[in-house]
Amino acid sequence: MELGIYIHIPFCKKKCDYCDFISYSNIFNLQETYIKKLIEEIEDNKKLLKENDITTIYIGGGTPSSIKPEYIKKILNKVYEVSDITQTKNIEITIEVNPGTVEKNNLQLYKDCGINRLSIGLQSGKDELLKLIGRIHDYRQFINTYNWAIETGFTNINIDLMLGLPNQTIQDLKQSLQNVVNLKPEPKHISVYSLIVEEGTQIEKKINEGELQLPDENEERNQYNYTKNYLELNGYKHYEISNFAKKGFESKHNMNCWKQKQYIGFGLSAHSYIKGYRYSNTCNLQEYLNNNSTDVKIIHEKQNIDDMKKEYMLLGLRKIDGIKISEFKEKFGENPIYIFRKELKKLIEQKLLIIDLDDIKLTRKGLDFANLVWEEFV
Repeated sequence: MELGIYIHIPFCKKKCDYCDFISYSNIFNLQETYIKKLIEEIEDNKKLLKENDITTIYIGGGTPSSIKPEYIKKILNKVYEVSDITQTKNIEITIEVNPGTVEKNNLQLYKDCGINRLSIGLQSGKDELLKLIGRIHDYRQFINTYNWAIETGFTNINIDLMLGLPNQTIQDLKQSLQNVVNLKPEPKHISVYSLIVEEGTQIEKKINEGELQLPDENEERNQYNYTKNYLELNGYKHYEISNFAKKGFESKHNMNCWKQKQYIGFGLSAHSYIKGYRYSNTCNLQEYLNNNSTDVKIIHEKQNIDDMKKEYMLLGLRKIDGIKISEFKEKFGENPIYIFRKELKKLIEQKLLIIDLDDIKLTRKGLDFANLVWEEFV
């Protein structure tokens, strides 16, 4: 069976104002202890890693580029040691990097230990907006990071951008998109996420106190539509709600998740999906560091076959190309048009979905109201 690996690095120089991920700022004194525990967890799962075909590794956070690059090398070497992976095997290995936390020599070490895809967190090309949302870098530092990545030999680079930010105008977004698309060479992948105001974050506090104001729903929708049109006109395929790529450079790790393939997560709060079980590690750092890896796992769901079918629809309808009816039949032995006839009829009547030959997919209106579509399969 195919298996993806997610590795969580919970360290940051500073926590962004909108972030609710499990991460901690300026506790780098715990780096060594954390990496040792992470490597123990990988060792404890060597049987699973050995028995499956590992196709992707994704190192996220937090800010993975904020820790010593030698630790990233140690983690990957452990994965190589306990699995059948070699650096010559054609698998996608991604690391998230933030400008202001990485130098050229770091990137060279990443490349030397097998990493072949970078995801750079730009978020906006406007320094005022970066400061407003609590980012530690400016646009000049992003340009340095991107140029170092090119000079080091990385050819598969994603850039993260955000829309729907406080005080962000559509002109700000246009400028950011133009800046990114005009990079030489152009990035192969661009992710554009809408700001989600999470409970307990600094940005929620500032909005509630009236210090910041979000764009209204129509403005945010205009930003999204402009993004889609602009990137498609510049040769990027819109292949998932928030993701655009040049042909052949879609994120394999994310695509596998949307196709309901298995993955295992290592590290604090990391999630896994194995044989219908969804589970995660504890979110408590001290608990993670002080216990055996088997004692920090929390099972969230044991899916039955009906759960799997619904989730397959929900995840698959994140993709712009939607769900192949033939692939659903191959996986489950049944026709989704019959199983979900009530839900599909309703969504088609609302002009949110279409069925086109072998495909069930979102309409243009469905893109704007995707949450209403997904709710039918929860």
